[in-house]
Amino acid sequence: MKRRVLFVLLILAAIAAQADGKLEIFSWWAGDEGPALEALIKQYTTLYPTVQVINSTVTGGSGVNARAVLKTRMLGGDPPDSFQVHAGQELIGTWVVAERMENLTSLFTSEGWKTKFPKGLIDLLSAKGGIWSVPVNIHRSNVMWYNPARLKEWGVTAPKSWDEFLATCKTLQGKGVQAPLSLGENWTQQHLWESVALGVLGPENYAALWTGKLKFTDPRAVKVWETFGKVLEYTNKDAAGLSWQQATDRMVKGESAFNIMGDWAAGYMTTTLKLKPGEGYGWAASPGTAGTFMMLSDSFGLPKGIKNRTAAVNWLKLLGSRQGQDIFNPLKGSIAARLDSDLNKYNAYLQAAAKDWKANKIVGSLVHGAVAPESFMSQFGTVMEIYLGGKNPTAAANAAQAIATQVGIGK
Repeated sequence: MKRRVLFVLLILAAIAAQADGKLEIFSWWAGDEGPALEALIKQYTTLYPTVQVINSTVTGGSGVNARAVLKTRMLGGDPPDSFQVHAGQELIGTWVVAERMENLTSLFTSEGWKTKFPKGLIDLLSAKGGIWSVPVNIHRSNVMWYNPARLKEWGVTAPKSWDEFLATCKTLQGKGVQAPLSLGENWTQQHLWESVALGVLGPENYAALWTGKLKFTDPRAVKVWETFGKVLEYTNKDAAGLSWQQATDRMVKGESAFNIMGDWAAGYMTTTLKLKPGEGYGWAASPGTAGTFMMLSDSFGLPKGIKNRTAAVNWLKLLGSRQGQDIFNPLKGSIAARLDSDLNKYNAYLQAAAKDWKANKIVGSLVHGAVAPESFMSQFGTVMEIYLGGKNPTAAANAAQAIATQVGIGK
């Protein structure tokens, strides 16, 4: 009898282990961005102690390397159980249209998320009659960072327009600051471009680029490249060899006056460098963009045919919960995607960002997957190379429009 009971218990344990199994999480949150993800994983293992979590990260800012690895795995029939993706067209225009993702509408309904996330964000996650990923945060792209003490020492303030920015940089060079704007590797140059575009075009015309209502060859859009070229004249010559963190370090150390980067830089400066918002670093909307919040959202989806579906669904439930978002975002340097987060858990910068998120006009980021399909973004680097090679705004504009036409923007 005892043997029979023991045998049954072993069978039940085996079934439970098989049901819980493993969970592979695929992301690009490594290094300085790792602590926020690790805090989420810790909470997940507390809730589901029998699940073995495999944290698969591919280093590289903005997911440029991770997306290449993910493509190989998805096309090879070996999808991770859940993977990080920028909310919007980065997922929808690639893996949803290819019918590789599960529709998460029923999960949003059962968890009550349709009233917990802003309607505009749910719209961004939606296409083809479904909702396709769970947002864990909201990041702001158009932020200009500075060291308050150094600006005071130099006798300048954060510029509010690109014309004022150029004049301020000229003043700073006269004071010995050779590269007033710190810049990093190639994707950070594209990140800078979208802030220039928003500042030059304004939110309505910027948004019109991604619907095809404003052509890249329009004189207003060509002016973006003209302004971008002037801004680049005040950046560091070693940009191509620096990570975004190293570019941020230049600003923190006072080697540069400004750095334009998403607010994951706030997470880096607060969590890794232990700087206090408002003292160790200051911030403003990038020139010309006050009153507009250029957003992106990190989210996770559910690929079809995964090995550990139950564990993956539970992971998505944690990501979408108030508890999960308030664990993750204060460390990440982002605000919760949910409307009911506890702002007392967030620092001064994040509280200011949350206020702007509710009050500002909202536009989506190009570089971080919100407004254009990956088929456009993956070729935008070529447009940037064309511009950097000849500094010809018209040539860059023509190349951008050719790609936009090819991938169907505006159709």
